[in-house]
Amino acid sequence: MDEQQILQRIHALVDEEHDLLSRRESAGPEQHARIAHLEETLDQCWDLLRRRRARRSAGLDPDDAQVAPVSQVEGYLQ
Repeated sequence: MDEQQILQRIHALVDEEHDLLSRRESAGPEQHARIAHLEETLDQCWDLLRRRRARRSAGLDPDDAQVAPVSQVEGYLQ
């Protein structure tokens, strides 16, 4: 997945998240679970994008960047 594809995926996920959040008060457990999953997936996408850019800046192949597991990206300090 190249950076343009990652950004397109991020935009699609954000659009879905905003749609679900706008209906949060009437949302059931499935929608709340989907929102949580979207947030995790977004964190993974942003992390992958940063990894690719860091590899490119270091003169390495950005295509070697791998998606980090949710447990890893959710453990990062802000």
